[in-house]
Amino acid sequence: MVAALRGYPWVVTSYPTPAFRRIALAPGIVAAIAALAGVALVGGDGFTIVRYAIAILSLIIAWFAYQANQWWWIGILVIVAIIWNPVVPVNLETGTWLVAHYLAAAVFIACGILIKVRNPEDRNAARR
Repeated sequence: MVAALRGYPWVVTSYPTPAFRRIALAPGIVAAIAALAGVALVGGDGFTIVRYAIAILSLIIAWFAYQANQWWWIGILVIVAIIWNPVVPVNLETGTWLVAHYLAAAVFIACGILIKVRNPEDRNAARR
């Protein structure tokens, strides 16, 4: 059926592809969830796991920022990785940790939305 309709201009046989891919969106959302979950675990035994998750995801997102040539995010994300480093822990007061977790969650969401690369499989580039 579709092969018979290919010659007609009003029939679209494939969906358009986006011009950009948000490569840091999934790790940004996961890191934001970890940061918000860490609010409840500050000072507890599970906080070390949260520190590992946030530090590792921060470095992964920094690598995606490097790949997207958006170098201004790298410094912010490396600072986040240093603060949440579980190997050489930074000891902050509970109130400071709470504010830091909310700020880190906002940074992760912003990175996930704003870090994007051109889609090499963009089939619509010829139409623009």
